[in-house]
Formats: sequence, C-alpha cells, structure tokens
Amino acid sequence: MILEIVSPEASLFKGEVTSVTLPGVDGSFQILNHHAPIVSILKAGDIKIVANAFHFGKEVADQFVKLDNNTYLLAINSGTIEMNDNKVIVLAD
Repeated sequence: MILEIVSPEASLFKGEVTSVTLPGVDGSFQILNHHAPIVSILKAGDIKIVANAFHFGKEVADQFVKLDNNTYLLAINSGTIEMNDNKVIVLAD
C-alpha cells in the first residue's frame, strides 16, 4: 500500500509500505495492505512505518528514528488519517 505523510511544513514521506501503526485517540492501531476504508483522529505519539525500502529527503530525514532496516518511527503531536483504495494519507502536526 502507499503511505503519504504530510505536515504543514513539508511532505515528510511517500512510498510503498508493508504496515503502519498509528497513535489513535482511543489507542494505537495498525493498518495493513487492503485495509477497509477508515478516517481517524490521531493524538501525540509515534507513527511506526514498516517497509522494504525507505527514501527520505535530506531535509526531513532527521525527524525519523531508525529501529532496524525495515522500521522507522516518526513522532507527531496530533493529526488525521484516511485510508482509501489502498492509500494511507496522514496529515500530521
């Protein structure tokens, strides 16, 4: 599936991922390939991104924390997520 993360300052990430775990207001939840459509509000926490390959722009790479070769974390203060047609869009603050 495609994951796109944007903030008011920049486009932080766009690429194909295996899974994404998000800090929902009622608890963390994970989205996998072909997940049902969903819209949710996010609270402060970490977005966990699992993918086979990562490509970050140099200007935003310092915002991501590498856990291993396939997993990165991105801290957010709040946001909104929409999953539709196998594309996840995160508007992060």
